[in-house]
This record gives sequence, C-alpha cells and structure tokens, in this order.
Amino acid sequence: MKEKDLSQYFKSITDQNPCPVVICNVEHEIIYMNPAAVVRYEKRGGAALVGQSILVCHNPHSGELIKKVVAWFQESTEHNILYTYHNEKENKDVYMVALRNEDGALIGYYEKHEYRNLEMAKQYDFS
Repeated sequence: MKEKDLSQYFKSITDQNPCPVVICNVEHEIIYMNPAAVVRYEKRGGAALVGQSILVCHNPHSGELIKKVVAWFQESTEHNILYTYHNEKENKDVYMVALRNEDGALIGYYEKHEYRNLEMAKQYDFS
C-alpha cells in the first residue's frame, strides 16, 4: 500500500481514545482536542479551548514546567517523551510527548495519559 494522506486514520485513532488528548503547537496553542478531552475539560470551556494557549489553563508553576519540557524537546530529536506525574486518584501516569515533522523538527506536543487500572471487560465480548 502506498503511503496516502493518513490524517483521517490518525484522527480516528485519537478520537476513539478514551483518554483525553489535547494537542498543542510549539507556541502552546491548543490546536485539537479529542472528544474525551472536550468532555473532561467542559468546565474550563471544552471545545472552546481550541485556539487558546494551554498556558492559560495552568497555574504559573505548571506553565513554566510545560515551557521547560518543550525546550528539552527542542534540544534533541531523541527527546520525545517525558514522564510528568502520577495521578493517584485516577491511578494513571501522565507524560508529555513531542510531535515532529518528517524532518524531525518539533511541531507540537501532547499530554499522554496511561491508566493503570486492570481491565474488567471480558475478552472479545461482542454482546
């Protein structure tokens, strides 16, 4: 299969993710929120946050940490993921992930949530 415009596939992958995905460009502007993020951040504006700075959504200390991570991503194409914290209440680890173009230049970033709860669904349960 020849490589085609895969954007619809990547968007579908992101949209089906039950974890919130907020994608930002290097200027910290929110450029995309998946449906789970829109619901999660509804009290802060939901989909209306697209186009706004992610730094406005965080306290000054967190904003400085975000800027430091992005600077670290820009230092090397090998700097692509950084563990940021564990949310005990939701039993999840949170990472910031670099987004790069074909040449390896940093074009943005997103926050990745990995829940640590045991899956309770039955395998291949089609009911």
